Amino acid sequence: MQVQVNTDDHIQGGAPLAQWVRDEAGSRLARFKDLITRLEVFLTDVDGAKSGVNDKRCRLEARVVSRQPVTVTAEADKMAGAFINAVDKLASALDTDLGRVKDRNGRDTIRAAQDQE
Repeated sequence: MQVQVNTDDHIQGGAPLAQWVRDEAGSRLARFKDLITRLEVFLTDVDGAKSGVNDKRCRLEARVVSRQPVTVTAEADKMAGAFINAVDKLASALDTDLGRVKDRNGRDTIRAAQDQE
């Protein structure tokens, strides 16, 4: 899984922040590592130089093999909180999206076979 981190001009951290994001994404999304080809992370400070409530935003876009991209967004007071919330949302969204491809016994459904044709 390739992880690409994008930040705006108001986010501090540079290489250490990007490495932390890669490490956290790798560990929290480990069960999807064979399905996600690329994860794009967008970190922004909504208020810029001002401080405010829930002014840090994290948007994640996961490129999944043979599926449409899955995108989630989360906001929090701290960048770490926004990122963790977004990763949790992404894991839930991937469980939902990928769960539709399998039936309750773990077999491929007819719907999945039709999507690939």
